[in-house]
Amino acid sequence: MMLNRNRNSSFIMLACLTLLLYHTGCAFSKKQTRRMFATIKQEQQTFDAIIVPGVPFRNGHWDSIMKGRVLWSYLLYKHGIARNIIYSGGAVYSPYYEAVIMGLYGQQLGIPQEHIFYDTLAEHSTENIFYSYELARSQGFKSIALATDPFQAKMTRKFARKKFGTPVVPIPFVEDSLKTCNHLEPVIDPAPAYKEGFQSITEREGFFKRFRGTLGAYIPWPDKEQKKAPKL
Repeated sequence: MMLNRNRNSSFIMLACLTLLLYHTGCAFSKKQTRRMFATIKQEQQTFDAIIVPGVPFRNGHWDSIMKGRVLWSYLLYKHGIARNIIYSGGAVYSPYYEAVIMGLYGQQLGIPQEHIFYDTLAEHSTENIFYSYELARSQGFKSIALATDPFQAKMTRKFARKKFGTPVVPIPFVEDSLKTCNHLEPVIDPAPAYKEGFQSITEREGFFKRFRGTLGAYIPWPDKEQKKAPKL
């Protein structure tokens, strides 16, 4: 019994370490993000939509990560790089749909409501990309990018490149660009984003199920054998 307990403890520690490395082990550097964005501008690349993954909404105000992602989406829309925004995220760790919260901030910044779309199904980063990609398909969009922070962009790059018939181009935010609008602090009423009967994912699922979800284990791929999504 003691041996099994030790094995279980070791496995849990290994899983925790793997998850930590998966999430924080690498990120695009400031130099890389500037170079990537410069290439997009030089080649005059534009996208029918950008995916913006959610962040839990706590304490009635956006945190620095959500602020960075929403401001970046605003800048990409403002400069014509993105024609539409897909905010993605369910009510996962707090009783507010992350996608809707970000959309409310985006509207306050000046993004027209008709150019904002919502995925409220995703509960993990991989699902943010998948469900937003399928939403893009339903809207007839043909080009798509992932607009997020440098950590998440690097973390999901391989997944976005290999699993989708139409490339999901990473556009990690450039800190120097964000500083130009860092003073913006829009105020929203979060009530429209509230989920009745909310139950945190930590209460609904154990650690290992959440870990598998992070790796994309529960994505309903159209091609179940190859676990891929076709071209838009």
